[in-house]
Amino acid sequence: MSLTNTIAPHQDFAVYVHWPFCLSKCPYCDFNSHVRHGGYDETRYLRAIESEIAATAARIGTRTVSSVFFGGGTPSLMQPSTVEGIINAIGKNWTLAGSAEISLEANPTSVEATRFRGYRAAGVNRVSLGVQALDDQSLKELGRLHSADEALAAIAVARSIFDRYSFDLIYARPRQTIEGWALELNRAIAEAAEHLSLYQLTIEPGTPFFGLHKAGKLVIPAEGLARDLYDLTQQVCADAGLPAYEVSNHARPGAECRHNLVYWRGHEYAGIGPGAHGRLNVDGRRYATETERKPEAWLDLIDTNGIGLTVDEALQPGEVADEFLLMGLRLTEGIDPKRFTALSGRSLDPRRLAFLMDGGAVETMDNGRLRVTPSGFPLLDAVVADLAA
Repeated sequence: MSLTNTIAPHQDFAVYVHWPFCLSKCPYCDFNSHVRHGGYDETRYLRAIESEIAATAARIGTRTVSSVFFGGGTPSLMQPSTVEGIINAIGKNWTLAGSAEISLEANPTSVEATRFRGYRAAGVNRVSLGVQALDDQSLKELGRLHSADEALAAIAVARSIFDRYSFDLIYARPRQTIEGWALELNRAIAEAAEHLSLYQLTIEPGTPFFGLHKAGKLVIPAEGLARDLYDLTQQVCADAGLPAYEVSNHARPGAECRHNLVYWRGHEYAGIGPGAHGRLNVDGRRYATETERKPEAWLDLIDTNGIGLTVDEALQPGEVADEFLLMGLRLTEGIDPKRFTALSGRSLDPRRLAFLMDGGAVETMDNGRLRVTPSGFPLLDAVVADLAA
């Protein structure tokens, strides 16, 4: 049986486009983002992205695109005409479904919010705002360039233009209390239409926060308080009709981010732009792809090869299955164990399953799917490692 037949009963295809530039680098961020005070040639980057889309399409052939996601970096630094050009290139090289979800990440500064109408005209039908906090002191500590009032104003603009919008918040921040987060979260829910992404602050190696934390100059909530903040988040959102459908993402039923579901369900996606990752099905095999992270070096590769790949690796069946397990168990819908068996050629270890079930970390649903329980989600990495062993 070929990989393309075992990846999923219905195989969605998504396109991720990475725009790597930011006005400033946030101290907690380890994403592939770059500040260029001297500016950059946006038209040249558009042409390079168009070339990479064409080269990828020539390799994999016909696809129907179910979702497009502009991530970063700060995609809302792009001119609407650049976004339109990229969407047109995707539609030229593949079939863009009429119902395709086309999302764009945006920073909620007043200048960028004025571009929202242009993005909507370009074809974007969903925006995701990087709000991160709703109090000014926290925003300053997180290195954000907007105020809470600017964030709320940007949300209001998004609401007036887009039928679908979401925004992010970070919690378990320094000095954060249960009471303070409850107030902030309820305020956020009052502004949210259908979707919220709520992430615990993590200290990533190589970031300024990592150095400050190591030196004792940045103190984040202890493990017990962080767990209490997580539990509160799940309860408050569920009570408000925004239950978690993934570890850090909450939505009204039917309003989940369709693009991210492509990742978590183990479907196929092309990664376009500097530092983008992809998973492509070529001649019955699954390939992991990565492009050059540094924007200028990526441009040089495009000029030379028409594509910016630095990693293009055929995955073994066991690796594909482990990725499916790792990503799929992040979802409250869980996974189909039969698909894991089809991908890997082996079944999940019944002894390990029994151990995790007895401990209340996983459960089998009526439809036969396997999922992590609410009490197991805070231990997700350990649960996945145990099952994959």
